[in-house]
Amino acid sequence: MRLGVLDIGSNTVHLLLVDAHPGAQPVAFASHKRSLSLVKHLDDDGSISEEGQHELIDFVHEAWDFAGRHDAEDLLAFCTSAIREAENGEAVIERIHRETGVTLQELTGREEAAMTFFAVRRWYGWGREKILSLDIGGGSFEMAMGNDSLPDIAESVPLGAQRLTRDWLPEDPPSAKSVKELRRYIRSTLKPVVRAFQELGQPTLVTGTSKTFRSLARIAGAAPSAAGPYVRRVLQHTDLGIWTQRISAMSSADRVHLPGVSEARALQVLAGALVAEAAMELFHVEELEICPWALREGLILRRLDQLVFDGPLAPPDHIRPIASERRRIEMQHPAWSAQ
Repeated sequence: MRLGVLDIGSNTVHLLLVDAHPGAQPVAFASHKRSLSLVKHLDDDGSISEEGQHELIDFVHEAWDFAGRHDAEDLLAFCTSAIREAENGEAVIERIHRETGVTLQELTGREEAAMTFFAVRRWYGWGREKILSLDIGGGSFEMAMGNDSLPDIAESVPLGAQRLTRDWLPEDPPSAKSVKELRRYIRSTLKPVVRAFQELGQPTLVTGTSKTFRSLARIAGAAPSAAGPYVRRVLQHTDLGIWTQRISAMSSADRVHLPGVSEARALQVLAGALVAEAAMELFHVEELEICPWALREGLILRRLDQLVFDGPLAPPDHIRPIASERRRIEMQHPAWSAQ
């Protein structure tokens, strides 16, 4: 079956289509995404502005059409901290449903952490025993640890790279004072959460997921994405510390020349590095491994597991009309199907 996952994140809105069936590894078929910083579209009261809502609805329409044209049989649509914590988040979700027919599932921070851990466990298998999964998003930072498919503990804190950049690093390049104050804030936020994890003992594997961790590992010398997902990529705490100091002295214009750093994320890579550095220090981690699977894959795999018990799914209402109309046209005009 062809399954679509629509991810409304803090930095990017992304539709991923995969071909998969229960028990098989999902294979990416196509994707459609757009850089859309919802944090930059917040009004003074924390509400998503009319302009931001318009852009978001426009992309959901694009994703709806893209999924239908590529014969998606099922579509999962979810949103994370960007909408979850907006003052008018619930109203935005209702408006999207009203104007597009797509229902966004609102994930809590702990659900994000748990589903990311679920994907990490599937990637590495049971042999890696107790896993600690770390994921830095645009609005929040998720942590989860356990021995099973789902974690024994899952937590989320408001330490996303984009959020911290907006609230704590207004200068470009940042001042030494603002960096110092942000370091202090990150550690004070993380310390009580990390203590809860320590009750479970030491993990046998620590992983980093998300674009932020991948970029930091690439900056520190890990293989590029072109090398494929099966190349082992690691991030050393000592290397991270060195590069965090270097990045803090750079402007965003200079950071775009670093490997793995896009123009869209150049401004926030320092905040992400500060969170990663603090987490590795407080968890006493000298090396973490970059996992190519994260939240989207976790939701896909969970959905496929459901099919084992529930059987084939009928296309959702927002997919069926497009897919059926396309098949009707192709039956009337066989030559079109070859295009």
